[in-house]
Amino acid sequence: MDDNNEITINLLLLGKTQCGKSSLGNSLLGSYEFESRIFPQSVTKECRLCRIRIPDFARRMGRELGLRLQVLDTPGIPHSSLNQDEVKKRVRKALTEHFPEGLHMALLVLRADIPHCEEDNQHTVKLTEDLLGPNWKYFTAVVFTHAETLEDMRITEEKFINLAPKSLSTLLETVHGRCIFREHPHERPREARAVLANQILHFVRQNSYQTLKPT
Repeated sequence: MDDNNEITINLLLLGKTQCGKSSLGNSLLGSYEFESRIFPQSVTKECRLCRIRIPDFARRMGRELGLRLQVLDTPGIPHSSLNQDEVKKRVRKALTEHFPEGLHMALLVLRADIPHCEEDNQHTVKLTEDLLGPNWKYFTAVVFTHAETLEDMRITEEKFINLAPKSLSTLLETVHGRCIFREHPHERPREARAVLANQILHFVRQNSYQTLKPT
């Protein structure tokens, strides 16, 4: 926590191509900063950092606290024009450049509206561990995008988790149950930002605001 009554949270977005990483980043920022669209090729090619300051976000010992979110968007894997090693290289470089003090939370973005295959989930876990090191599990939360489809299928979040394949269940257990369901992509930007920021800040507080410096 900063000395000037402001909390700075460093966030990393990870996930497959077209999983909704950039859209999630825009929701966190409360504005359209990262290019996000349906396209036959991977849209994000470079890592990009965007910041937003939310004044009077919380109170501590009678004082108003501001929240500064720093969100790092990354290319997805697999990528239509970059190989896996190139994506890893770009992400590592961006983490060193933008978050020298460390990372508060990596948001591993998965889609809730498509089947989760064991091989894909294992690949995702391996990628995250390669980028962040052996302690990644303590600084990672899973975010399910397109979760509004669960309502259409009359499936609750709890039931979705109970029906998840073993590889996904294991992933959620590994990150100590930290997960968020992103249900309303069309709600007002500031409302979406407030909900997401509070959920993520809760995870960061559980870690006592510690940061992870990737190896």
